[in-house]
Amino acid sequence: MTDRDPTDRAPSARDLARATIRARITDAARARLTDEGPAQLSLRAVARDVGMVSSAVYRYFPSRDDLLTALLVQAYDELGAAVEQADAAHPRDDVGARWLAACRAVRTWSVAHPGDFALLYGSPVPGYAAPQETIEPATRATLVLVRIVIDAMEGRPLPTPTITPVPAPADSVVAGAVAYIRWRGISEDVPAEAVMRTLMAWTAVFGTVSFELFGHYVGSVDDAARYFDLAVERLAADIGFAASGSSASV
Repeated sequence: MTDRDPTDRAPSARDLARATIRARITDAARARLTDEGPAQLSLRAVARDVGMVSSAVYRYFPSRDDLLTALLVQAYDELGAAVEQADAAHPRDDVGARWLAACRAVRTWSVAHPGDFALLYGSPVPGYAAPQETIEPATRATLVLVRIVIDAMEGRPLPTPTITPVPAPADSVVAGAVAYIRWRGISEDVPAEAVMRTLMAWTAVFGTVSFELFGHYVGSVDDAARYFDLAVERLAADIGFAASGSSASV
């Protein structure tokens, strides 16, 4: 006989019904994100979309901010899961293939979910501040790239900058990120410079996706997917390893 946590129980019919209705509401809200953008999200409009009176929706999401938080967590988790799965499809020592696959997963998910991307990485929604519970989901995809860079740099020094004067050390400006990586148990001695370069690359990855989704490459980039691949290959080279094609390696 196995021990069972007394708090564990199968979901009741009431629980399942509530989860189903919450999913209908969030699905409708995500559709509105695509059509109208995050700043225009309205609980009343979402209620109409699911055939409910607004007072009923408030029983599931007491405010617009509660709904926005649920949408953020859901989208961050979906993006994080997609990037984690792409990374896991390659051997740990094939860091180049992992990097390219993870970055491609970012773009693939974002292109398929432009409204969610706008919520996550577009202009802040006026009057809304994301709560603490969004931090862990928000870092899932980022930490995949951090792990890849740490694996790429294991036993190897970071490349010495070739410009003069040499850039100032990054220790003080990325101390929070280094502490978070240590707290998550990813690495106890991650170099601040590796974190700095990863954050720079992360910013560039999402900037590239953002320019594509918001139409800023029209007339200058003919093949967005190929351009993205070339960009992330160069980002890897800036960090200090090679990422080219499905068999990329350090």
